[in-house]
Amino acid sequence: MNSLRWNRRARGACLRDDRTVLAETPLSPRQPATTCAVAAGLELWLRHAVDTAARELLGSPVAHIEHLGTYSCRRLYGRSTGNWSEHATGNAIDIAAFVLEDGRRVSVLSDWDDAGDAAQFLHRVRDRACSIFGTVLSPDYNEAHADHFHMDQEERNLGSVCR
Repeated sequence: MNSLRWNRRARGACLRDDRTVLAETPLSPRQPATTCAVAAGLELWLRHAVDTAARELLGSPVAHIEHLGTYSCRRLYGRSTGNWSEHATGNAIDIAAFVLEDGRRVSVLSDWDDAGDAAQFLHRVRDRACSIFGTVLSPDYNEAHADHFHMDQEERNLGSVCR
């Protein structure tokens, strides 16, 4: 990680002391607020899984990654009751697409079910994320994840979740 900055503005159920702002990453929008554990996981995943898979399978490095957000003080699926989402404390990120240096865009929504190299790339980076993050959810999990990978660092009693 090139640079981290502390962010301690949240209160109540969404308070977390280790939330940071990422700087100098290929993420778009830039500088998402997330936990240190997610930031470290992202750095490992980007360097050792995403970049390698893009070069091997697609012949081009990744220029930037489109995400749907990290911190959002809300409950699971935006419900008014129930368990809090890992996004409530910035302990998660949702990845929607990868834009390659050659201009191609690989989208979870558009390319996941295809038979080509883009789908193979998406499946490989999802599978590799499973060894880095505590939870990885993809279109294989449910319709709510049809357009993105959800990755978080929640420690679960039953171990990691990879779907």
